[in-house]
Amino acid sequence: MQPVQTISSSTVDRAPEQGWQAQLSGAIRNPKALLAAVGLDERWLPGAMGGHEAFEVRVPQAYLSRIQKGNPDDPLLRQVLPLAHETRAVAGYVTDPLEEADHTPAAGLIHKYAARVLMITSGACAINCRYCFRRHFPYEDHAASRAQWHRTLDYLRDDDSLIEAILSGGDPLLSSDTRLAWLVGELDAIPHLKRLRLHTRLPVVIPDRVDDAMLAWLSSTRLQKVMVLHINHANEIDDAVVQACVKLKGAGVTLLNQSVLLRGVNDDVEVLRTLSERLFEAGILPYYLHVLDPVAGAAHFDVPDHEAHQLHDRLREALPGFLLPRLVREVPGAGAKTPVEALDASLTPN
Repeated sequence: MQPVQTISSSTVDRAPEQGWQAQLSGAIRNPKALLAAVGLDERWLPGAMGGHEAFEVRVPQAYLSRIQKGNPDDPLLRQVLPLAHETRAVAGYVTDPLEEADHTPAAGLIHKYAARVLMITSGACAINCRYCFRRHFPYEDHAASRAQWHRTLDYLRDDDSLIEAILSGGDPLLSSDTRLAWLVGELDAIPHLKRLRLHTRLPVVIPDRVDDAMLAWLSSTRLQKVMVLHINHANEIDDAVVQACVKLKGAGVTLLNQSVLLRGVNDDVEVLRTLSERLFEAGILPYYLHVLDPVAGAAHFDVPDHEAHQLHDRLREALPGFLLPRLVREVPGAGAKTPVEALDASLTPN
């Protein structure tokens, strides 16, 4: 069990007050600096360098400040520290676990599900999570120019079955507010669109990203706004994250959370219960609890389906229904997220 800590002097020193872009550029980008910042000795370095070569380290100071110094099992550190495990080939773990390459009708556009389309708005993230299902995604093939964005928008205009546009990445909030304001304005003008959804980790890893410029374009659109945050452990939610959520809700944004069930991070009923309670206190509704996508380099995070199902059953007993996230897997080719219970039932002999 990974305990929920109170952020205190035992955590890494906090970042000085500065704009989100400066915090982003000041993120730790190499394993040696990360180990020094969290007070771990260099016996961890060979494995960390191996994992880093496959998928580079990136950790902003605002997130780093919530990690407990000297604790290699800290649940936030485990999400960002590369390990030698990442270099081992494991059967069934592949570079494109969701087969997204088969659903890209245009550069930067993924259309898998009915009535909604996903737009790759940025090819980068503010933080590189070691279990990321897009850690091998060819973002360079999806970097859209303004002309390509116009073609993408034409695709949305021409399909009146679409009611929701999803901005994703990478992290869409790494795009400039000027670009996002333009894009959201274009989406706003498509009459059959009703909702704008953003999948982002930035309000969690750099809460200062929720600034006046961002709130201005969010507040200006007629589209219903949903933001799906990605928080795996209650220790990720400090006062700055709560304040960012208050601002977002003030701009009319519905806040949801999706987590990934991760070995050594949150594979514990009490940790998951505390996460749901802390999310609700911050104005965020638990939405999905994903089992791990089988992406190459992340097999050491896996929690088997039968264990995940047992954890979820116990969590159901510990929480009111509205705080219980749905336990799901994304199955390539399926028309929606697949409940793990449904997968279990399909494997049960008659």
